[in-house]
Amino acid sequence: MSFFNTKIEYLRGVGVQRAQLLQKELGIFTYGDLIQRYPFRYLDRTQFYNVVDLHDDLPYVQVKGILRGREVIGEGPKQRMVAKIADASGELELVWFKGVKFLEKIVKNHQEYIVFGKPSLFNGKPQMAHPELEEVTETKAGQSYLQPVYNTTEKLKNYHRIDSKAIMRMVADLLRIALPQVHETLSPELIRQYGLMSKAEALQQIHFPQSTDLLQAARFRLKFEELFYVQLKLLRQKDQRKATLAGQIFKEVPTLVDFYKNHLAFDLTGAQKRVIHDIYKDFCSGKQMNRLLQGDVGSGKTIVAFISMLMAADNGAQSCLMAPTEILADQHYVGLKAYADLLGINLGKLTGSSRTSERRELHEQLRNGTMHMLVGTHALLEDVVQFRNLGLTIMDEQHRFGVAQRSKLWQKNPHVIPHVLVMTATPIPRTLAMTLYGDLDVSVIDELPAGRKPIVTVHRYDSNRLKVFQFLRDQILLGRQVYIVYPLIEESESMTEYKDLMDGYESVQRAFPECQISIVHGRMKAEEKDYEMQRFVRRETQIMVATTVIEVGVNVPNASVMVIESAERFGLSQLHQLRGRVGRGAEQSYCILMTGFKLSKDSRTRLETMVRTNNGFEIADIDLKLRGPGDLMGTQQSGVLDLLIADLAKDGRILTESRAAAQQLLSEDVTLSKPENQNIRRHIESLPATAVNWSRIS
Repeated sequence: MSFFNTKIEYLRGVGVQRAQLLQKELGIFTYGDLIQRYPFRYLDRTQFYNVVDLHDDLPYVQVKGILRGREVIGEGPKQRMVAKIADASGELELVWFKGVKFLEKIVKNHQEYIVFGKPSLFNGKPQMAHPELEEVTETKAGQSYLQPVYNTTEKLKNYHRIDSKAIMRMVADLLRIALPQVHETLSPELIRQYGLMSKAEALQQIHFPQSTDLLQAARFRLKFEELFYVQLKLLRQKDQRKATLAGQIFKEVPTLVDFYKNHLAFDLTGAQKRVIHDIYKDFCSGKQMNRLLQGDVGSGKTIVAFISMLMAADNGAQSCLMAPTEILADQHYVGLKAYADLLGINLGKLTGSSRTSERRELHEQLRNGTMHMLVGTHALLEDVVQFRNLGLTIMDEQHRFGVAQRSKLWQKNPHVIPHVLVMTATPIPRTLAMTLYGDLDVSVIDELPAGRKPIVTVHRYDSNRLKVFQFLRDQILLGRQVYIVYPLIEESESMTEYKDLMDGYESVQRAFPECQISIVHGRMKAEEKDYEMQRFVRRETQIMVATTVIEVGVNVPNASVMVIESAERFGLSQLHQLRGRVGRGAEQSYCILMTGFKLSKDSRTRLETMVRTNNGFEIADIDLKLRGPGDLMGTQQSGVLDLLIADLAKDGRILTESRAAAQQLLSEDVTLSKPENQNIRRHIESLPATAVNWSRIS
């Protein structure tokens, strides 16, 4: 067993009881877990302040002075100790509300102390509550240093005295015995090329930095290493899959040529042609395709999917397109059925609502191969759904499906794994795509079809509502339709400041008595939702009042205005998805973001971003910075990202460099057998097969 797998209870001063608490509260089981429990910030103990310079806005600071007078005031629970520290510039009052009896024994009058805490002004005079106190002696004149601060929990702090300082002492004890056991995990060439600190020194400096420069160097080393191993793992998986997994070859494309010449009524964009070329190259390679297709709302991913399915059909293979909702599956089916019928292609649909008689016929056609293409929802995953020769699986809005669901679809062909195309209209920031999908080939549709005009987006306050309603009337008189989206269904006591759907519906009815209005929300039954949606699609209603259920999968080219009420309640990517429901026709479209005057800094950033740009990838990058990767993609739950120190929102440059380094390494030494790469090979071999983050100490 390696040194770093030693149970934490064997560390001096920990023991069985504390070890159980550390395991339960912080997930610290071993020496390796503790040494990689990095501080989340540092207290600056490098500078001493004069009392006269203290003010409310300062963070934690330290002052050196003589203790003058101390007294205990009050009785029982209101008892407190008050003392004064004086330097040449003035006096600072200190106050403690806890541990008074203990303090009475140790706090000495006329002794020189260093006090450390958060200053505040009380009646115009500087004060510190519960400061740390350290005697100044000849041997301890107050060294300057950066003090690490560790995450802990209320339970550990309040009931078991395991606060940040206690963890700091444990880490200091561990480092004394651990540093000789730390092996270098990167090659000498990488260390030289990127000017990296050694692994052992980085661990020392990340916990107890001797200067801010050394702290920055330690951070860079550990972040680079972590992201390098993430990329190395993904790239090796990709290489191994390409080397071992065969894919059906789809070279013949007569139906596709007929489709281009005689049935496609519009020109494909350059981006669409480029993506189709990528896919065709994959189909001809003899290797299994595993491709992610990113394209903003309305960029034309569905037609690319259909063309890919045509290539499969031309070569005797079946394909299926899986969508996360019935609404989206229906829309794909209706959109593609017209083309399939023109070409004599048998296209079916399978959702939870499909009738038993339809299902029986559909299953038979899939088994005997007379059905070439199938569009559906999760119903496609049922065991009863069997194909004669499934050659291509496509997933739309793939982040809504789990890994198990995706692999279940791939297993529908027992002879050869189908080609896989996963599509998303949620623009994924480049750093996140490189990390979450680094083992996939990525294609991007980054231009809108010809004739589409950018959506004009404006931010309006509630006080402008009458003008906004007049604008909506003008648009409706021009024959257009309008969405009005609310964040809530019913008024919630905790969110009384936000417009709720029912209240909004009534006010819209009063403001537009001449209009027909649809209402759609998540608590309606599927058939009720569908009925209201269809009325809007058929232009029987002019206004659709809805919650975010319309975020994905509604295509109404005549709808040209999207009003989002309480827009500050929505995340950036959600606002962008909602805005994408309009702008699907040739007419100018508008998105109006309605809010009150009280807005947080983040809310203002989101609204300003929406008004400034229609670029989904730029929006996704800003969203990543505001929300972090865990919130954005559910990555914390996915097990893909078990990051210890790197931050995808901030470390894009390091990620790019580390991926380039991993690619270079594998291009020169794919088996890691060269002597100069032994550190890397030895480290990977020391890891358990289940390891997610390959940079973890083992």
